[in-house]
Amino acid sequence: MKLGCHVSIRQGYLGAAQVARGIQATAFQYFPKNPRGLSVKSFSRDDALSCKEYCEEHRLVSISHSPYPTDLTAVGDKQKKVVESLRNDLEISNACGSVGVVVHFGKNERGKNPLETYQQIIDTLNQTLADWDEPCKILIENNASKLGTMGTTLEELVQIRRLSEFPESIGFCLDTCHAFASGLWTGDNWKELIKKGEELGYLDQLSAIHFNNSMYETGSGKDRHANILNHGHIKAEQFEDLFHTDWSNEFPFIMETPDEFGVTHEQEIKQVKDWLPL
Repeated sequence: MKLGCHVSIRQGYLGAAQVARGIQATAFQYFPKNPRGLSVKSFSRDDALSCKEYCEEHRLVSISHSPYPTDLTAVGDKQKKVVESLRNDLEISNACGSVGVVVHFGKNERGKNPLETYQQIIDTLNQTLADWDEPCKILIENNASKLGTMGTTLEELVQIRRLSEFPESIGFCLDTCHAFASGLWTGDNWKELIKKGEELGYLDQLSAIHFNNSMYETGSGKDRHANILNHGHIKAEQFEDLFHTDWSNEFPFIMETPDEFGVTHEQEIKQVKDWLPL
């Protein structure tokens, strides 16, 4: 089990890996480029290769996160930009040796037929993954809205992957805060959720976990991350259910937790390592 956090690429991709290792992380997440736009980045392949080699040497696992404007439901010119940007994210992340690129599921516009939105998501994925045969995957993340809103159920995520033309290049990232906020995970139904994940084939394709507490109660529909211990509404014993699960794959647990409450990423990693048998 690999534990880490989101780090900056201000010092390059190799620099990001070195920062992660310096704070005792065994995994990390990064933005492959400016998180505020959909521009296609010309990147240093030497830097990316150095990052990959460094991670292999020190047994670090990484994932990346697509920029905020990445929207799988986009249409027209916006969709073209999303496809080009996301393909660029895949190329950068693959060069860095990352497991995958996390992408938000997408939300349905008010008044729009949800079926059209699902079809648009599949079309964007198909365009992005056409001719892509590298190991780095697109990792679809569950949404935090109230349960029943688009992107909040395991059935939806599995079905989107199943209906795509390139399912082998699609995996999943489970965000614990989002699952809690939506009511998918109440904090007390982990065994039932895991059983459903196994039956649906979701767990077989789970490649990363965003390991976050929630500032709001389960079912609130509010996406506000909190520090893991002694801050949010998810109790320590409820988190322990995750770590007592017999995972078939070793994948990264990435904390996207705030630092405004006086807990640094380095301190939080140490807290979690002291608390759990990692």
